[in-house]
Amino acid sequence: MKPYIKTATADTPSVILDADRGIFEISQMSLPEDAVDFYAPILSWLREYAQDPNPDTVFNMKLEYFNTASSKQLIQVLLILQEMEKRSNVLVKWFYKEIDEDMLSLGEEYKQIMKVPFELIVVP
Repeated sequence: MKPYIKTATADTPSVILDADRGIFEISQMSLPEDAVDFYAPILSWLREYAQDPNPDTVFNMKLEYFNTASSKQLIQVLLILQEMEKRSNVLVKWFYKEIDEDMLSLGEEYKQIMKVPFELIVVP
């Protein structure tokens, strides 16, 4: 499967979806003007990958900040990963800065509502 890689901009996150290398990551800031449009190819790639995933899928969420529209799309990402858990050992790693209580709180909230293994990781 062809990797999906997007370089971060001031408003959009870095995205690496590479099944061959086992790298699945969204990082930095997510404030796209049209979140549905920005996340559409990501969701499409993940749906295709979910049909025949790797035995283990570790998805790294390293977001520093995201807006409400992005939050709705990130839930869609998590729902795909949750469904994929039937065919792959899925683990979501939610990275947050030690001083960022908002990102910790969001990670805890997602961890509670999603039925997928979820690890909260503090970074200095």
